[in-house]
Amino acid sequence: MSESRPNGHRDALGVPLWKRLGVATYYQVTRPYRVWLRRRLEAAGQAPIVVVFYHRITDRLKDDCTCTPRAFERQMRWLRDRFDMVSMAEAQRRIRSGHNGRACVHVTFDDGYAVNSEFAIPWLVKMGIPCTYFVSAQQILEGTTFPHDKIPSSYVQPNTIDELKWMIDHGVEIGAHTRTHCDLGAIFDPVRLHDEVVGARDDLQAELGIRIRYFAYPYGMRPNLSREVFQLAHDADYEAACSAYGGLNFPGDDAFHIQRLHGDLSMARFKNNLTFDPRKLHIERYPYLSPEKTPEPDYS
Repeated sequence: MSESRPNGHRDALGVPLWKRLGVATYYQVTRPYRVWLRRRLEAAGQAPIVVVFYHRITDRLKDDCTCTPRAFERQMRWLRDRFDMVSMAEAQRRIRSGHNGRACVHVTFDDGYAVNSEFAIPWLVKMGIPCTYFVSAQQILEGTTFPHDKIPSSYVQPNTIDELKWMIDHGVEIGAHTRTHCDLGAIFDPVRLHDEVVGARDDLQAELGIRIRYFAYPYGMRPNLSREVFQLAHDADYEAACSAYGGLNFPGDDAFHIQRLHGDLSMARFKNNLTFDPRKLHIERYPYLSPEKTPEPDYS
């Protein structure tokens, strides 16, 4: 029945008006607490290190993996006015240091869609906003579409090698996102896991002529993660592995596992998530410790 409602009852992402109003009301009611909390955390050197992720930026598709250029630009300008916009390396430095006096944000993309080369990435480069761009090797190297894009369209084509090289030349960090965009939480064969996490990265490095330092789990929710993959990524000299189930990073956290928030949202939900929603502050981290923090077993 809801599908027959006039468009005015939903926003560009299909979010019902009542839900938008609910989020906006919650944001305004809790805003004084958020402002107080941010000031308190910054004064204590415990300001969050926030990492957001996107998929596609285009006007030509409407789904929960797509943000319009207008909405994306609005979000980025809003962030730039309120946060330090940092690289992944700087985000990790602030986490490791145990001290962060000003809340900061790093911007990432997953998958590697060609439409991002039309507006989003050139605009970030122009504005000097650091970005890490995670790509799946098979789609990039063979030009095949992603398994989760059920409807073939020129708007869901992957980036080309030349597009990625342009990004590299303009300071964009390229990351690995497996070979086939698979669910790593459902794979237990060590040979295949190595190919997805390490072999795919090595092939991309050879083609692009760079070192790839960062890895992001496809899907990135808790069932899609595993300690075996974290260990594999660490042993293969990745500098970080990124999830996508939400949550913030704080000074003193494990800087190898980077938690990320969804950015492909309505502006109301985006503001709600990025201004330290009390619910986000208490998301339990995935139970993983990087090897250098893992205690030695007790054989006594």
